[in-house]
Amino acid sequence: MNVDTIATRLFSGLGEVTKEVLMAVAPIIIIFVVLNFISFKLRKRRFAKIMIGFLITIIGLILFLHGVNIAYVPVGKHLGASLASLDYNYILIPLGFLMGFLVGYAEPAIHVMVKEIENISEGRIRGKIMLLFVSIGVGAAVSLSMWRLLAGFSLYYFLIPGYILVFLLGRKVDKMFLAMAFDNGGVATGPMCSTFILSMCVAIAGQLEGRDPLIDGFGVVAMIALAPILSTLVLGYIYKLNDERDQKNKLELQKLAEDEG
Repeated sequence: MNVDTIATRLFSGLGEVTKEVLMAVAPIIIIFVVLNFISFKLRKRRFAKIMIGFLITIIGLILFLHGVNIAYVPVGKHLGASLASLDYNYILIPLGFLMGFLVGYAEPAIHVMVKEIENISEGRIRGKIMLLFVSIGVGAAVSLSMWRLLAGFSLYYFLIPGYILVFLLGRKVDKMFLAMAFDNGGVATGPMCSTFILSMCVAIAGQLEGRDPLIDGFGVVAMIALAPILSTLVLGYIYKLNDERDQKNKLELQKLAEDEG
């Protein structure tokens, strides 16, 4: 294989990805430029920094999405087919948790989300703790999806009880955590999960006897959307218990001080 062939395969599809990214980002840039001319009227240096940031974002998105197409999707397919052909394919369940956790931990959209949460809450909700819980949720979702593929369970057996539990926990936590939980479920199903994990599950379903890639291979994204909601609500319930305990201790100290006084 010569250099020209490698270069052709490496950059194949780059133009299409570039076009898609430009079409997605261009309206945002146009709206910002118009509003800056009409209302914002930022200083030239500040405006230039923002435009450079847009340029870096565009380049980053192009390289990331192109890398996903030429690396993550093929790797997911090959890895799924290889693991499914193993004699002890139940190893997919713990491996699914590990891969889901790592993919969730590396998902760029989740990092942006937890950073915003930490900033808005003024550090009360630690971004690293939220990232850990969301990643655990993604890992649990992938692990359960692997179990579903191997055992042949219907997706309803996970989604219906899962969302019932979401509504029950949602009544026990602060409204702020309820809102964050559903946003975390959305950002967790980003390009990392939707490319690597989905392609791997479809490949596994294609290798397992009695499984249909169209019926059994899909559904993992729905699981990934559900599990971070539950894990975030669990974290919110832990915060609520800690706040109640601190409040109780504070009242006991006040009562003790009043008795001594």
